[in-house]
Amino acid sequence: MIARPASLAVRVPGDKSISHRALICAVLASGRSRIKNILPSADVRSTAGVLGALGARVPKLADDMRVDGRGLAGLAAPSEPLDCGNSGTTARLMSGVLSGCPFPSRLIGDASLSRRPMGRVARPLATMGAQFAFDAGEHLPMVVTGGRLRPIEFDSPTASAQVKSAILLAGLVGGVPVTVREPVRSRDHTERMLAALGVQVRSLGLEASLEPASDLSAFQLDVPADPSSAAFFAALAAAGGVRGGGPLELTDVALNPTRLGFFRVLRDMGADVAWEVHRDECGEPVGTITVAPRGLEGVEVRSEQVPAMIDELPMLACLATLADGVTEIRGASELRVKESDRIAAVVENLRVVGADADELRDGLRVRGNRRGRSLGGAVRTHGDHRLAMAFGVLGALSGNAITVDDPDCVSVSYPGFWSDLERVTA
Repeated sequence: MIARPASLAVRVPGDKSISHRALICAVLASGRSRIKNILPSADVRSTAGVLGALGARVPKLADDMRVDGRGLAGLAAPSEPLDCGNSGTTARLMSGVLSGCPFPSRLIGDASLSRRPMGRVARPLATMGAQFAFDAGEHLPMVVTGGRLRPIEFDSPTASAQVKSAILLAGLVGGVPVTVREPVRSRDHTERMLAALGVQVRSLGLEASLEPASDLSAFQLDVPADPSSAAFFAALAAAGGVRGGGPLELTDVALNPTRLGFFRVLRDMGADVAWEVHRDECGEPVGTITVAPRGLEGVEVRSEQVPAMIDELPMLACLATLADGVTEIRGASELRVKESDRIAAVVENLRVVGADADELRDGLRVRGNRRGRSLGGAVRTHGDHRLAMAFGVLGALSGNAITVDDPDCVSVSYPGFWSDLERVTA
């Protein structure tokens, strides 16, 4: 446990994964749901826009909003393409919802999203009875034609919360039982939320299953802070970059065990990290994380650890430049099909700023122990919000001089990131 009390605190925005699912569940529910502290980011607005195009009345995202549900069979055929923007979560989760709807829908996205794979979600949903058509390859644009679905027991070749959630949502809307088995446990926000809303969902080890439900209960949810966003400030505190060099308290954070991988590895590196649960929100434990600086050591991140910290790996790679010894990340090939090829982009940028890093087939290697040598250079984010924030934190540390080419891309997940970073940095 941390001995010193934190003098600074940050409440990062609402969790992105939970915000997407809250909107989808509110629209599929019977009755009026109340959502507080939803993440008002570009990705979540994409989900709101798609639901609106399907006939739902989704108000402008706000700190306190109410959504009138249309029921499990209440969505209507869209009159225009469904624009998912840059949001893979929107495209994949809504593919599951639309698989149970008796009409065709055309999903489109921006240039970045249109390069990301959709076949991994289309294949199991097609096995259930939905039809998928692509303009080229297995990428957006994509037409989903739903209808009468069949039950499925799916052995997923990769751990993917988005694929798992799409199948569970297809089973919910289509009224059929489904089971998904994964090689490693992925995020379980969908299972937790659906169970809290009265759906018979069972999670046991690497298997998740859902039984058909007649309806979905309306709900009240105060969206907890996003642990992936909190990770950037945890890294800053672990590196001694918080104003005054002391500990930092991250408040009201979602403490879902499938999301705490970064904080466990941060502790393994030697940082002083503790967390405490204070309440429950729709099945999600919520509480406080406190981080204080100590000397950092290089670590090995194995494939089974990756799903619980997939979005935080760019930040871990940047933090590894400050650690004694070598940090190696393996089993992270999923990073190559994110908003950018994050393996290639992270290594490229680490080298640009003067760090010692190598690209591996399924990960990367960083040699730390810089002995006080400053890092500096111009980082190319490739429009990737996680890269912008990770190198923003590295650049905020004393002695470093790093610029980010597209700081505005953080709006995808954390619109106020730069002002919060300025507020707490030394």
